[in-house]
Amino acid sequence: MDILPHSLQLYLEDHCDPEPTGLQKINRETYLKVLRPHMLSGHYQGRLLSMLSKMVQPRRILEIGTFTGYATICLAEGLTEDGIIHTIEIDREFEEMLIQHFKSTNVDKKVRLHFGAAAQIIVEMEEEIFDLVFIDADKKNNLHYFNLIFDKVRSGGLIIIDNVLWKGKVYGSESDTDTKSIRELNDQIAKDTRVEKLILPVRDGIMIIRKK
Repeated sequence: MDILPHSLQLYLEDHCDPEPTGLQKINRETYLKVLRPHMLSGHYQGRLLSMLSKMVQPRRILEIGTFTGYATICLAEGLTEDGIIHTIEIDREFEEMLIQHFKSTNVDKKVRLHFGAAAQIIVEMEEEIFDLVFIDADKKNNLHYFNLIFDKVRSGGLIIIDNVLWKGKVYGSESDTDTKSIRELNDQIAKDTRVEKLILPVRDGIMIIRKK
């Protein structure tokens, strides 16, 4: 998953804030019990998400793609006292694990967990405006999710999209369906004058978008 050399990644992790103990346990449990554990955000990206959230100080966050809750907890670190993070997961088999993870890290009262198809849940969601959105779900639908949530993000709010470098395939010659859809997403947002944007080569590439 990592774009950067392993030695550099280790150096970066050694020179950022340490991974909180509760998140270390979730990291370990994910790798022991869950298929495709590399989908977890992990230490360095988790600290990036936490810092961005703390800079925004959001009252409302939307996360599309919960997995085992690691990124959810990192994003929740920046919530205001009355803040809520809505997070959407397609796989209900994660429910028991997620409830346990949120309770063990004391964010359970700030999390609203939704199960089902993200596009339908977003349309039906009562929350009108979000300060921060993190998109980390099925990659072929990322552009659709971006378009669905755009009017629900306040001016000055952040939209963060994961896996936008797609193991380096987007700037190579690959033409599989997922690569083409991520390339289209990146190209569309690059031309979008409603936002400021940049891609950071963190893990598999993370795009930071600020709505004007």
